[in-house]
Amino acid sequence: MPAQTFDEVVLGRRSIRGYLDKPVPRALIEEILTLAMRAPTSMNTQPWHFHVITGEPLNHIRQGNTERILAGEPDSREFRRGEPFAGVHRERQVGVAKQLFSAMGIARDDAAARQDWVLRGFRQFDAPVCVIVTYDRDLSGSDDTAFDCGAVTTALVNAAWSRGLGCVINSQGIMQSPVVREHAGIPDDQVIMKAVALGWPDPDFPANAVISTRKSVEEATRFVGF
Repeated sequence: MPAQTFDEVVLGRRSIRGYLDKPVPRALIEEILTLAMRAPTSMNTQPWHFHVITGEPLNHIRQGNTERILAGEPDSREFRRGEPFAGVHRERQVGVAKQLFSAMGIARDDAAARQDWVLRGFRQFDAPVCVIVTYDRDLSGSDDTAFDCGAVTTALVNAAWSRGLGCVINSQGIMQSPVVREHAGIPDDQVIMKAVALGWPDPDFPANAVISTRKSVEEATRFVGF
């Protein structure tokens, strides 16, 4: 594919929730991670680790994750989650859900289709690759660590998009952390933070065309002294 400018990557990228059944070469993932790890990091601490999973280990994580959720097992996310969204933040969350359900033709009263959509998240959206982002446990008290991991994850999804790959950052795929730790071989001295589903976008999957709305610069910004 032709090279994209920085603006084209940032403005064109969107979250991908439907993938082609096509493997992603390891060398390409290494190239993407090399770019991503140029993200800014507080005092060069570089707290991040990436566990890149595919094939049978990923299938085991999908299966264990969904089976435990359906059995009513409480989630065991390790990274702090805070309170449920409220106010305008909840409105934005609901707004993008409506966009996605509309694109997929899922009616409000179609409980089965809605549950199937939720389970897709627990299956890492059936992507061929999952990247688990972790950080060093001895930095758990540092707010800079979460900021740095967010920065490198943003860089990762943009680098992937620049190479024709799609991603969606999610927490559903790591809700059952014991399952993830077992099959990804994540050591105890790391905290599981986020997951990134990664693969070749399916052009025929309706939700992949959804572009979420963003606040304007005027809404988000105060200029002082200009």
